[in-house]
Amino acid sequence: MSTTKWTIDPTHSEVGFKVKHMMVTNVSGRFKDISASIENATEDFETAHISFSAQIESIDTGNTDRDAHLKGADFFDAAQFPSLNFTSTAIKALSDENYIVSGKLEIKGTSKEIDLQVEISEEMKDPWGNTKIGLAIHGVINRKDFGLTWNAALETGGVLVSEEVKLIAEVQFVKN
Repeated sequence: MSTTKWTIDPTHSEVGFKVKHMMVTNVSGRFKDISASIENATEDFETAHISFSAQIESIDTGNTDRDAHLKGADFFDAAQFPSLNFTSTAIKALSDENYIVSGKLEIKGTSKEIDLQVEISEEMKDPWGNTKIGLAIHGVINRKDFGLTWNAALETGGVLVSEEVKLIAEVQFVKN
């Protein structure tokens, strides 16, 4: 049996995050330079292998000073660790469309097992005859687990940046 390969369609995909700032509002960001693939030897999504990579230099929060700080040694250290990577290790079906995807997330040289909630669409044909699927992905990590420990105390109590980071992605894949 041949392996089915899917590649991310970056023009119809967004991979981002939200972090609480000053404990009052969320600041959103995204990675503009992303790559991902899904390989599967069967029709069963639970047997698929997923890999993802984002280039740290492509981080965009809508504020160039903040982006520069995130790319620096206080956070991602893009000069030494140019990408973050995810590789699936297990996929468990919760229903026909909902899954838990477990895998290794590597950030700043540290690799940890995480779980992501994934909702997958049915296969669809676009107007040009390409077969596509969509994945809506949600997860939560603690940034300190990956060596992203910079913070500042607030004089009113609390900290400037939450440890909890919400991962959010809406991605389209095209069948090769």
